[in-house]
Amino acid sequence: MEPIKVLIIDDSAFMRKMLSDILNRDRRIQVIGTARNGEDGLQKAANLDPDVITLDVEMPKMDGLTALENLMKIKPIPVVMVSSVTSEGTDSTIKAMTLGAVDFISKPSGSISLDIHKVGHSIVRKVLTASKAKVTMKSHKVQKQVSDRGTLTAAKAFNHPNKIVAIGTSTGGPRALQTVLTSLPEGVNWPIVIVQHMPKGFTKSLAKRLHFLSKIIVKEAEDGEVLQKGTAYIAPGDEHLGIEQRNGDLVIHLKQSEPIQGHRPSVNYLFQSLSQLKISTLAIVMTGMGADGTEGLIQLKKRNTDTYVIAESEETSIVFGMPKAVIKSKLADEVIPVDKISERIGDL
Repeated sequence: MEPIKVLIIDDSAFMRKMLSDILNRDRRIQVIGTARNGEDGLQKAANLDPDVITLDVEMPKMDGLTALENLMKIKPIPVVMVSSVTSEGTDSTIKAMTLGAVDFISKPSGSISLDIHKVGHSIVRKVLTASKAKVTMKSHKVQKQVSDRGTLTAAKAFNHPNKIVAIGTSTGGPRALQTVLTSLPEGVNWPIVIVQHMPKGFTKSLAKRLHFLSKIIVKEAEDGEVLQKGTAYIAPGDEHLGIEQRNGDLVIHLKQSEPIQGHRPSVNYLFQSLSQLKISTLAIVMTGMGADGTEGLIQLKKRNTDTYVIAESEETSIVFGMPKAVIKSKLADEVIPVDKISERIGDL
């Protein structure tokens, strides 16, 4: 099998060298070139035809966001952003994810991280995942697919007075979430809880951007909050989010217990917490690597028959791992493209 060809774009010679060394140590990957800024990177991307690009956010001459926008217009290629955990860096990274970047690497200690080797395993894993991603700037207009369990309609009866929309997603999730949440009308009748695999420091920027673009309220979840209709709550990075019932209210609880199958926050944790409650649940699983959410849905459907599951279709999933696992386990009541999900939520 041919190695995955990678182009590294970073203004720091040290970072270019370190990233090259980390990636070249894996036999499945070959760094075919480096560039010192966005302008240089666009030229080399056209000439070298890489499979994946790592792209620094903050660079002189042409920054990472401008380079990404140009790249997506000219020739969409899977891009992994490289960012520092600063207020400006996290905001730019989230914007990059909604513009089409597949994933991001968080530098451990600022713009020039002497300890970048600490996240070497993560860098390799994210580049390998990105190489399998589908990247396009075109919106997907595909025919709805429906399982033999029937379709969700406005007449669907949810029996419990407490109702919730629960969304789980990972790689490619910020863009998918933007597609769904920004299409929802202001008067959404249910609260929405979201688990997006993302490290600490980035979920607040994600919530802020989605709130700015949406008609509904979007915020980072806080421990002890009572869920409100028409509000979307995003699990903070590095904390599990679950839901409890107290005095008839649905209440958020956050916990920093052990990661579940490598994830914190975990979609399984959210779904498992919902399985303990007498509520109506619309569970949605979108783009992402792996199978997080499937085990939680098994418990949720077993213990709570008033549950309806939507999986994002392969046509629009940047990475079809998580939805595919749900579909293969015969848990999906409906399989539809991402641009139809908000419509189905609205049908309620």
